[in-house]
Amino acid sequence: MTAQLPTNATQGPGQMIERVAWSARGVLVLFIGIGMVMAAGTLMGFGAAEGGWTTAGPVARLAFGIVILITAEIVFKGLTSVVPGEARAVQLFGKYHGTIRVSGLHWVNPFAERRRVSTRVRNHETSIAKVNDADGNPIEIAAVVVWQVQDTAMAIYAVDDFTQFVATQTETAVRHTASSYPYDSRGTGALSLRDNAEEITQRLSAEITDRVHPAGVTIIESRLTRLSYAPEIAQAMLRQQQANAVVAARQRIVEGAVGMVELALQRLEERGVVELDEERKAAMVSNLLVVLCSEQATQQVVNTGSLYQ
Repeated sequence: MTAQLPTNATQGPGQMIERVAWSARGVLVLFIGIGMVMAAGTLMGFGAAEGGWTTAGPVARLAFGIVILITAEIVFKGLTSVVPGEARAVQLFGKYHGTIRVSGLHWVNPFAERRRVSTRVRNHETSIAKVNDADGNPIEIAAVVVWQVQDTAMAIYAVDDFTQFVATQTETAVRHTASSYPYDSRGTGALSLRDNAEEITQRLSAEITDRVHPAGVTIIESRLTRLSYAPEIAQAMLRQQQANAVVAARQRIVEGAVGMVELALQRLEERGVVELDEERKAAMVSNLLVVLCSEQATQQVVNTGSLYQ
């Protein structure tokens, strides 16, 4: 018999979870079945050589050989192979009897149904969905989810089609996440889809995990593969982003220019290079700000007269 470890799923009220199915060593049973076929062929050959159906001895050998051959066929029917990355759920007369996860050749009840379940890691990429974000702006979003069957019993018996179930619940979670947060925080510091992609991805994974738990599926990773404004507002939002960038740049320039003017006045006063009254300081500040904040090169004007002309 094979030894397996059951999964770590917890069983709720009336919920079916995976357990280990009974199985024998399939290679040993295979050799036994081959031996039975050889024995049946020998008996039937001797019976036919001794006179066929004319005497009781040969008839008994023929009948016994046929019985052994039928038994061998039933024995062979119970053989089932399990490859790595797959499992076999054993079902007998509509009742779940466990799952075989250990790879190799196994022998189970010949009358039991063995349902194949893939336990490999799978990818599912959602289609591009158009959703309104928390601010009401239409955006396009898509995601890819890496998942794996953890409990074969729940995957087979808890839902109708666990692959379709994962796809539907993933798309629902992506839409719900997209509509719960704004696309851009616009400097407010609030959680947004574009500025907080890592945290949004973690919350998306947690939501998908909760949604697909009834199917015995675990979520390994989820990532957003597309995130953008819808085409009808993309140009308007691009102009808004450009305007915000220009305002931020001008603000940075003004802050730097004010600091430079302040430093120039402070150095002139400390070193006693020139004494300026308030009116001359205001004029100097105005000229420096024009020079420092202008987007185009300024033309210098040389004053050949006095300071006040």
